[in-house]
Amino acid sequence: MTDKKVLFIDGKEVEFTDEPNLLEVIRKAGLNVPTFCYRPDLTSFGACRMCVVEVEGRGIQSSCTMPPENGLKIHLNTAKTRRIRKTVLELLLANHDKKCLTCDRSGNCELQQYAEEYGIKDIRFPDKKEEEYLPIDNSNPSIVRDANKCILCGACVRACTEFQGHSVLGFANRGSKTVVQPMAGRALADVDCVFCGQCKAVCPTGALTIRNEVNAVWDEINNPNKKVVVQVAPAVRVAIGEEFNMPAGENVIGKIYAAMRQIGFDLVFDTNFAADLTIMEEATEFLSRVKKGENLPLFTSCCQAWVRYVETQHPDMVNHLSSCKSPQSMLSAVIKDILPKIKEGYTKENTVVVSVMPCTAKKAEIKRNQLTTDGNFDTDYVLTTQEFAQMIKSAGIDLKTIEPEMADSPFGEYTGAATIFGASGGVAEAAARTAYYMVTGEDIANNDIVELRGVDQSAYNKSVTLDIKGTKVTIRVVSTLREAEKAIQEIKNGTANFQLLEVMACPGGCVNGGGQPISCNSPEKRKLRAEGLYNEDLKDVQFRRSHDNKDIKKLYEEYLGEPNSHKAHELLHTSYRDEFKGSYKDI
Repeated sequence: MTDKKVLFIDGKEVEFTDEPNLLEVIRKAGLNVPTFCYRPDLTSFGACRMCVVEVEGRGIQSSCTMPPENGLKIHLNTAKTRRIRKTVLELLLANHDKKCLTCDRSGNCELQQYAEEYGIKDIRFPDKKEEEYLPIDNSNPSIVRDANKCILCGACVRACTEFQGHSVLGFANRGSKTVVQPMAGRALADVDCVFCGQCKAVCPTGALTIRNEVNAVWDEINNPNKKVVVQVAPAVRVAIGEEFNMPAGENVIGKIYAAMRQIGFDLVFDTNFAADLTIMEEATEFLSRVKKGENLPLFTSCCQAWVRYVETQHPDMVNHLSSCKSPQSMLSAVIKDILPKIKEGYTKENTVVVSVMPCTAKKAEIKRNQLTTDGNFDTDYVLTTQEFAQMIKSAGIDLKTIEPEMADSPFGEYTGAATIFGASGGVAEAAARTAYYMVTGEDIANNDIVELRGVDQSAYNKSVTLDIKGTKVTIRVVSTLREAEKAIQEIKNGTANFQLLEVMACPGGCVNGGGQPISCNSPEKRKLRAEGLYNEDLKDVQFRRSHDNKDIKKLYEEYLGEPNSHKAHELLHTSYRDEFKGSYKDI
């Protein structure tokens, strides 16, 4: 007697186990059917009707919503299923703004892809009338919304609700007038959007895209009166290769440095340096709060979407946020303040700082009034991983073949603790390694705090209790704001048993940021990217603890004094709004 469960796909026997729907069984068998609305991490919606299959005795079924059953006989490409899919495509295209050549998703658009695969050349239905087109919403600092390219798949609505518990986007109107929009038709700048970009990450078309600043950065590079300095975040190194047909998770940081120099950046630094700096400041701040018993648990402040969420939804809790700037903002401040003192030809006025980030929210972060010096923003431009890949391609550079190079000194040295910032749990793990040393004068016995690791759905909420020479410290790590909200409610109702809370808004952390190469929240790619970061921490760097970074020690000796000093607070710390008005313009 066997418990094996099987069904038949086009006559082939396929075994299944706990797959939630027929679509996953089909994919497990190495086959596929097209879909717009299905995303593995979101609830099945069955809106687009592209994934239809024919089931003997059941007729046409949506494969993303039908659970597998023993003995089912499924046919993927019958005349009826293909006719339905082609009709769906024609209807979508008739209602679509077809200016594909100037669309940011051109060449990487699922609607475009399926139209080609199904040979759609003639559309039987009348095109949308010019007067029916809606204005483009480019008010948001991170995301551009073009409702004329929306196919009503609902993926963005579900991502906002299910990942962030926020519901910024929703369906409005009925029938042919249905649109996806913020509440009451307001602009994205005028609602509580946290800029995470997960709506854009799951969008199959150009309805939601990144606010592109590539041309502006090229203009700065080609300006002979400017010195353009660039920094790159940890999660970029294990994802950008996907844009060049390299495996997800392959660490190409040396190639990134080389490409940056060839493009024309004057100096190339690594945000990992500032991640180590963040740990020195944040670990010191945390231990001070523990000693005083004030404003605990401490909230990490690296994730701008999370900071924005606290300000808009829980302004009474901003004092729990670490006052540390994010690594991006720390490094920009250090560059603008210290670089002119050590590099000839660099001044605060002629130095332009560009950062390459996996995150769309970083575009909003640099517009915060708190992150300015003498009225000037510390970071001038943020390019997402996708935008930087565009720059590399337009410069005629082959990332696969370019020879790796090193970052520039003195802000290019980093430890493995900095690298793991890019995965959920990495900030807390790095902080724990250094906090242990600060308390005991000894290094923690095991650098690998595996209880804080994991980027799939089962690891969106995880905890560990550490014994620091008799002092018990409990660390909670969550990703997605939906999980963060649960932790906040524990604090408010008095049941929280943790002293440090790390939050990353994107599922799995920065490896799955809204600016990363499009993966539609692929759990497998997310896992591979995280593994790439942990491999660098384990194998490719000399030191694995932030307090061992020699250049960080030198920075304190020559400029900052010690962690949390007056000078360190001037450069590396900030404040938050406890009476936030809602519009990003009020930041």
